[in-house]
Amino acid sequence: MNEVDVLRLVVSLIFIVMLILACAWITRRAGWLRTGGQQAIKVVSSQSLGAKAYIALVEVEDARLVLGITGTQISLLHTLPPAEAGTTSVQAVTPAPGFAATLSKIMKGR
Repeated sequence: MNEVDVLRLVVSLIFIVMLILACAWITRRAGWLRTGGQQAIKVVSSQSLGAKAYIALVEVEDARLVLGITGTQISLLHTLPPAEAGTTSVQAVTPAPGFAATLSKIMKGR
């Protein structure tokens, strides 16, 4: 590589970085990014059911909605009463063992 090629590479990289920064600035100015302010709709939790389907628990003003969501539609599955102020919306569930715990269990079994 000669000096002209190196200069062209550096200028190209600077141009790409400037383009990314300009796109980020435009996105913020246009309001396309969500700012973590008060929102009327809050997704409490979601569970994947497959490639393009999942169930979501959503809080909306005075109700909690259980929604079935696919790639083409959203269906209301159930309506729950609003969560009490002092409790959490989702009950504590024992989490599944992580990858490290499962791997060590398998390795001990050998």
